[in-house]
Amino acid sequence: MENFYQTLGVNENATQDEIKKAYRKLAVEHHPDKGGNEDTFKKISQAYDTVGDESKRKQYDNQRSNPFSNMGGGGFNPFEDMFQNSFYQQRRRTAPDKIIEVTVGAVQSYNGSEKSFTYNRKHKCEPCNGNGGERINCNSCGGEGFITQRVGSGLFVQLVRQTCNSCGGKGFSYKKVCGSCNGETTTTKPETITIKLPHGIDEGQFLKLQGKGDYVNGVYGNLVIKVKVTPEDNFEKSGDDLIYNAYFDLNTIRNEKLDIKHPKGTMSIKLPEEFDTEKPLRVKSKGFHNTGDLFVKLHVKFKRN
Repeated sequence: MENFYQTLGVNENATQDEIKKAYRKLAVEHHPDKGGNEDTFKKISQAYDTVGDESKRKQYDNQRSNPFSNMGGGGFNPFEDMFQNSFYQQRRRTAPDKIIEVTVGAVQSYNGSEKSFTYNRKHKCEPCNGNGGERINCNSCGGEGFITQRVGSGLFVQLVRQTCNSCGGKGFSYKKVCGSCNGETTTTKPETITIKLPHGIDEGQFLKLQGKGDYVNGVYGNLVIKVKVTPEDNFEKSGDDLIYNAYFDLNTIRNEKLDIKHPKGTMSIKLPEEFDTEKPLRVKSKGFHNTGDLFVKLHVKFKRN
């Protein structure tokens, strides 16, 4: 497990104020817009997101002191669980997760708005009830899908299971194939769902929806949504910071104050007497989670006479 205290350069007994101070110093030093390394900046943000929150920090500290604490109530015995559940795990029907990528705009990430999207999903074929047609048990294996054979002789006889060649391990054949699914047991249809995005959802995060995946092995699997955050309305997301690309003409840039867009509404910022358009203006605590900042990149447009 990664040591988040070491990442932030603080000891494990550091106060929340000390952690916050260390994070802000490192975030400024390693911010990608200031020539810092993006991977390093992400690690710093991840560390602060965990130990900078008291409840998350408590869980993190518990897991570091007891790696098996999240594996169940007292008396965890991996060998006991393995033997008690082995036959159940083998018999339980499972379906693989269906993974799809969903694009989320930077403003959507900030607002935590609802997101609707459509994906192709395998449903149980209703006419045949997911059987693929009218089934009959395999005569060779009696519907088991495997054949048990004796191998060896005398005291060295062993029972060996082999996949039934007649049915390919299915245990059945079709007397009549379903005309709707052609024996596939499923039909593919587009499905539209709406999800609620949490504030500040980041690139590469996953959301899991139970039972919203494909119908496989007689059950519905889970739908796993991989999030891709993209620029939106001149806004970009970088860790907990919000970046806004502002475009102005020369007359507007000469004003003392500048009105700019923000996901929460228009806001006014004061321009310094001298500034470099190559360096973004920083507005504290106007990014994500009230810990990130807003960086305004000024782009000046003008026409030559």
